[in-house]
Amino acid sequence: MNRSDVEKKKHTFTIGGAIFVGVLIAPWVIELLNRTMSDALGGSIPAIPAMAAAAAAYALGEGLGRLACISFGCCYGKSLDQLSPRLRRLFGSFNFKFAGATKKVAYEGLLEGAPVVPVQAITAVVFLTIALTGTYLFLKSHFAAAMLLTMALTQSWRFVSETLRADERGKAQVISAYQVMAVLMVVYAVAIVLAFSSAIVGTIEIKSGLALLWDPAVLLFCQALWIAIFLITGRSSVTGATLAFFVHRDRI
Repeated sequence: MNRSDVEKKKHTFTIGGAIFVGVLIAPWVIELLNRTMSDALGGSIPAIPAMAAAAAAYALGEGLGRLACISFGCCYGKSLDQLSPRLRRLFGSFNFKFAGATKKVAYEGLLEGAPVVPVQAITAVVFLTIALTGTYLFLKSHFAAAMLLTMALTQSWRFVSETLRADERGKAQVISAYQVMAVLMVVYAVAIVLAFSSAIVGTIEIKSGLALLWDPAVLLFCQALWIAIFLITGRSSVTGATLAFFVHRDRI
């Protein structure tokens, strides 16, 4: 999803917005596939286990993705001088300082070299911990618990972390659009569990699932999907680069 839909920006993407739309449509896409392609798929897809797996995968991807945020300097935290005395003491020895004009924290936030809240690192640790917890519950066949816990904890932290950010989200006068989406996703997750509770299966067979991955068609599909995502999201239209050649006059 483009951020122009939420923040009126044409050249940036919004992961939060994309996840929100994905959560809204995923169970109904699964239901549509079950009704129209169950024979081709070799059986129906249970909605709650599928959503539980997707929720854990989302937490894992978001957690690892924050490493890219650290590299680029986006999703940056507030400067320490913007914090309360208590929070300033808390982050006094635990903060980030970004250097480089192409870092978003520098060209947008004008905070190059200033100590800021390491909200990206905190989010990475929180989300990866949640992902591991959700995965454990999934492997133990506690699908509803895995989905609800993962969604509730990730979106609760998303709501709280917005208050520590210095970008457009942290500057919201009351609450941001992303905080509203976080609350709605938790409520929607509960509604989905209640609506599809009869479709929850008993146990899973992780060995069978892993065996399905070792299939040329699946591998080629994943590689093609990765290439498409890389070409779409891996190229920045905000930053640019130049290549220059010159002559060493003293070596002629």
